[in-house]
Amino acid sequence: MLGSTHGTLTTDFRARVEACGESPRTAVHSTAAASAEDTVALDVSGRPLHADAPDLDRFFRPESVAVIGASDADGRPNTGITRQLIAWAERVGARIHPVHPTRTSVFGLPCHASVADLPEQVDLAVLLVADPLPVVEQLAEAKVKFAVAFASGFAETGNEGAAAQARLGAAVRRSGLRLLGPNTNLNAFEAFREDLDGPAIALITQSGHQGRPVYTLQELGIRLSHWAPTGNEADLETSDFISYFAEQPEVGAIACYVEGLKDGRQFLLAADRAARNGVPVVAVKVGRTETGARMAASHTGKLTGADTVVDAAMRQFGVIRVDGLDELQDTAALLARARKPLADGVVVYSISGGTGAHFSDLATEAGLSIPALSRAKQDELHQWIPEYLGVSNPVDNGGHPVGDWRGRKIIDAILADPSVGVLICPITGPFPPMSDKLAQDLVDAAEQTDKLICVIWGSPVGTEEAYRTTLLGSSRVATFRTFGNCITAVRAYLGHHRFTAAYRSPFEDAPRTLSPSFRKAQALMRPGQQLSEHSAKQLLRAYGIRVPREQLVTSAAAAVRAAGLVGYPVVMKASGPQLAHKTELGLVKIGLTSASQIRDAYRELTDIARYEDVPLDGILVCQMVERGVEMVVGVTQDDLFGPTVTVGLGGVLVEVLHDAAVRVPPFGEDQARAMLTELRGHALLEGVRGAPPADVDALVEVILRVQRMAMELGGELSELDINPLMVLPRGQGAVALDALAICR
Repeated sequence: MLGSTHGTLTTDFRARVEACGESPRTAVHSTAAASAEDTVALDVSGRPLHADAPDLDRFFRPESVAVIGASDADGRPNTGITRQLIAWAERVGARIHPVHPTRTSVFGLPCHASVADLPEQVDLAVLLVADPLPVVEQLAEAKVKFAVAFASGFAETGNEGAAAQARLGAAVRRSGLRLLGPNTNLNAFEAFREDLDGPAIALITQSGHQGRPVYTLQELGIRLSHWAPTGNEADLETSDFISYFAEQPEVGAIACYVEGLKDGRQFLLAADRAARNGVPVVAVKVGRTETGARMAASHTGKLTGADTVVDAAMRQFGVIRVDGLDELQDTAALLARARKPLADGVVVYSISGGTGAHFSDLATEAGLSIPALSRAKQDELHQWIPEYLGVSNPVDNGGHPVGDWRGRKIIDAILADPSVGVLICPITGPFPPMSDKLAQDLVDAAEQTDKLICVIWGSPVGTEEAYRTTLLGSSRVATFRTFGNCITAVRAYLGHHRFTAAYRSPFEDAPRTLSPSFRKAQALMRPGQQLSEHSAKQLLRAYGIRVPREQLVTSAAAAVRAAGLVGYPVVMKASGPQLAHKTELGLVKIGLTSASQIRDAYRELTDIARYEDVPLDGILVCQMVERGVEMVVGVTQDDLFGPTVTVGLGGVLVEVLHDAAVRVPPFGEDQARAMLTELRGHALLEGVRGAPPADVDALVEVILRVQRMAMELGGELSELDINPLMVLPRGQGAVALDALAICR
């Protein structure tokens, strides 16, 4: 029932890079064939292009376990934990060794005074001690592979705790062992049902309690294979577990509750591994609001990252972000169990026209395709459904046909349509015996089709036999309790398979060697300073980004000569290293058509600059470019992911419109184009009110060149704004009319 391994599509990103004078890097091998050289390969920004999946087999299935601080004394917190660990070790077939300095036995098992006294080299040590640091050093000498630290009081408590966690992390890195925690819990040692089959959900949570809804899916017959409660992530982090789970054959989906990401690049590499393996990752990521971000920091002591960047990075690498824990469980369950879709079309089948119309409205608004069935198919359905009922989609059967032989005929006819990939049947409330027959027909049909059948059981009671036994007893029917969760899950299911079918790892095409452009650009950088517009445009020129014809002058006479060379009409602008918003200060003059206007403009611009006490390096006399769509393309530095690239509607209203899309390098041409379709004002690029379509290809090329600049100058470039970038009519290119660059 798992989705098959996806294919890959190539992009022409290499060609665009070569057009800029750069060499495309050698492709990174797949995970299975990754060599030692690939493992340490870096892109031009100095970030890794490959991350090995940690071998966590002996963590989840150890042969031997040491419990440091084990106890069987009444009333002690460690007693209950020790008891649970003993039961878990028995289930997984591990030998368990209690360790306590003053006890000779714990729950009848021989107890050892110290780690040094352990009778064998253990795979996993569970630390039931307040200060795990000294024990970590002992475990290093004993060559223990894995450890779990439950202790709290680390980064989640503030600066002093963060310093203690840093010391613990450093000790772990020196030791060679891998540590889960601190500030974690016993979720990794829960009892998982072994009587369930099919693809499983692997669960990762930074807050243990937030994983409970997914864990209880086992009671609905959905298999869970692993639970990683990562806590403060002093060592092992969410990314490590995503990489590991993506390689496990029994894992059909990975469900995550994430409060903060430890390392942005490692997260992207892990998500990339999952995408290449076709394993869906569904995540709740807190920190959308300032309050959520603050609470996450207090809980796990981690930077949540700018949420718009996190959201874009997840989308870019196929991570499905949901909001609620109910959405997490329903979406992960569907993605884990459903087969690859045969078509994107969704048919809504109901016993009520009102129900069908309501659900179809919501589904269409959410972006699902609800195609009209062919006239031939409608005629076929009208064999069993009265002519006065609509069957184009949604299909309304009127109720009575579901109570006899006609019900199954209708379902089979719908599923036989090649445009249909998903059949959704909302049952807003039970109406036995017809609802019982309908549920059974849907389950029976699901056993004989590769297409997805979803049922929404709307009864608030949920004790009905048709729901508890018939629907939940089927591993082939996806059952939901709400319209919204069904729509969210189906949209994610179809979107995931579209994404993986076309996915090509951007790390395969990421540049490893610096381009000739870098050497030209580096000479222009001024550490800690803002470049003048003239210098910023030279930076763009170095990377092959077109700017207007212009000259920098320092006298009125030179300005007149420059205007003659540039060609009237011209624009005159003050240029200086401290100028960011020239228009507001009156330091831009447009549409100048004569020498007298040039002289007057020069005098006025320099007078304003003196009055405002703004130092200038000169006055720019520029070619005037009028016809096009004003866009903004820029680079900013994100604390979590490093350099990011932004594109949006530009001009003087850029800060008002807030219409922008973000990507984290590396990305290819497909993602650059996807950024444009995300913009609310995307239609402006297609041509509106008689305006010709804009040169989108040129805009995409600028985005890719800016990305190359961001990667190569990431350590030296704090911020870049090309605003406006005038995108001319199709075939005429794009011109950077203004630019702001701030060096680090």
